[in-house]
Amino acid sequence: MLQVPGGHEKVARNLLEKLLGDLVRECFVPLYESMRRRDGAWKRETRLLFPGYVFVTTGDINRVAQHLRELPFYAKVIGGRDEAYVPLLPEEVAWLQALTNVDSHTVELSCGVIEGDEVKIWKGPLKGQEAKIKKIDRHKRLAFLEKMIFCTVWIDSPSRLPRSYNPR
Repeated sequence: MLQVPGGHEKVARNLLEKLLGDLVRECFVPLYESMRRRDGAWKRETRLLFPGYVFVTTGDINRVAQHLRELPFYAKVIGGRDEAYVPLLPEEVAWLQALTNVDSHTVELSCGVIEGDEVKIWKGPLKGQEAKIKKIDRHKRLAFLEKMIFCTVWIDSPSRLPRSYNPR
């Protein structure tokens, strides 16, 4: 996991893929889908799941860290102390893979309803994981999950859509 300047994640990913080449197996920016109301209509949009971070799969993190100095912006490997870098734990990787589409690295839209104090998800990656929802924003129609990845990170994903919305 690399920290890069906020707002430049996709540019950083593209530069890293060119610079590192065969040194990395995979370089991606995790995203999530949400619904936003714009001009009176609900529209699906994609946003950054972890703003300021790029994920890299490599067998030689030390060489990756050396190449980061060649970038035109600041980037660093997260979890590194005294040149000893710490990879994501297997349970953190499994958690990310369970939520995201493996090909697009996107947490797809979850659909459900709130009945009283109970959340019921009928479609999407949060289906069957209602117990992991820590907070609901009824106004923005978002469900929040908490997960530790080197620090506390709040992840939001839509949990309720307007009745008039019909995904195709």
